[in-house]
Amino acid sequence: MMAAIRASSFGQDVTLLEGKASLGNKLLLSGKGRCNLTNTEDLEYFLKRFSNGGEFLRDAFKKFFHPELISFFEERGLKLKVERQLRVFPQTDRSSSVLNILIKELEKNKVKVIYKSKVTNLLAANDKVRGVRLENNQDIEGDRVIMACGGASYSFTGSDASGIDIAKKFGHKIVPLSPGLVALDVKQNYPERLEGLTLRNISLKFSDGEAEIVSDVGELVFTSTGISGPLVITLSGRVIDMYQPGKRIFVSIDLKPGLTIEQLDGRLLREFKINSQKSIKNVFKELLPLNLIKVFIDTAAINPLKKCSQITQEERKKMILLFKGFKMEVSGPRPIEEAMVTRGGVRLKEINPRTMESRLIKGLYFCGEMIDLDADTGGFNLQAAFSTGYLAGESAALSE
Repeated sequence: MMAAIRASSFGQDVTLLEGKASLGNKLLLSGKGRCNLTNTEDLEYFLKRFSNGGEFLRDAFKKFFHPELISFFEERGLKLKVERQLRVFPQTDRSSSVLNILIKELEKNKVKVIYKSKVTNLLAANDKVRGVRLENNQDIEGDRVIMACGGASYSFTGSDASGIDIAKKFGHKIVPLSPGLVALDVKQNYPERLEGLTLRNISLKFSDGEAEIVSDVGELVFTSTGISGPLVITLSGRVIDMYQPGKRIFVSIDLKPGLTIEQLDGRLLREFKINSQKSIKNVFKELLPLNLIKVFIDTAAINPLKKCSQITQEERKKMILLFKGFKMEVSGPRPIEEAMVTRGGVRLKEINPRTMESRLIKGLYFCGEMIDLDADTGGFNLQAAFSTGYLAGESAALSE
């Protein structure tokens, strides 16, 4: 949509082909339906939030970055707000508010939108684009084509990797697709017992026996098959990169990151002394979420009815180690269909970062998630989509 809006602002005849019956299906899901448009961090910080190739986006961001994006929407009547971690949302807290602005701008610029028009192939001759072919075998001519087909996640919205397949067919190398910003499965049965439980103010450590990835302090959510939540989602790409044949990956949850082992030992000793005649399961109500207590005590192999005065030094040590490292083995990521973003895509070296034009086929441009770019949560991925779309639209409109 942004590519079409920018290209049409130069007076060009622009046709937007939408495979579904409506526009912006994936946009409506973003930010849990609230649409985390962008982030107001500075350029250098922004580039570092991309797992690879953030430098590729420097030209696109210089052309159209978060100040320009915020102005674009506010000048058209949509008030925005900045929340924690400098994430930007519409004041309405509704993705539909963002989509409505884009659709109105398409109408204002007289962009022709054809719905239910899935593109199945490019038309090209002598390494120059000539148009596209639709699913019904109808050909639409155009001397410049912008591919903004998305990745492979949430395919029901239309981003089913078919655009990436077309690019591959025309000689573009594709970095293999994998899930990004995705929940992880674990081998233990804890999730079955803890599904829906949110742990706050915890930290994570992922390890394959050699390398380690340590999180900030934040939140984790147990799913039916594993773990999710902001900390897991943000680190999931790096965890997936750890996978090598024969290697096992473990995650340790530090349930009390604010306390050292010595401080935690002192806290337990105090609790046990004050509550010497209470059972260990009752005292743990002050230390852990209720849903976690039974799993924790079972894992520590301690009788839940045992009185605090009866807890041995060895048992206390076992509890402390569990508080500081509740361990599970990661079996893998959830499928790419469930991922927030797609990692991989059209290889960066085959796209001109100053124009978003293919280096292989003249008149062909790429933008958004089908390019081999992905970032952390926080508005970075959407800003990249808007910026590359804006640059692709402008470049296509002004090319000779």
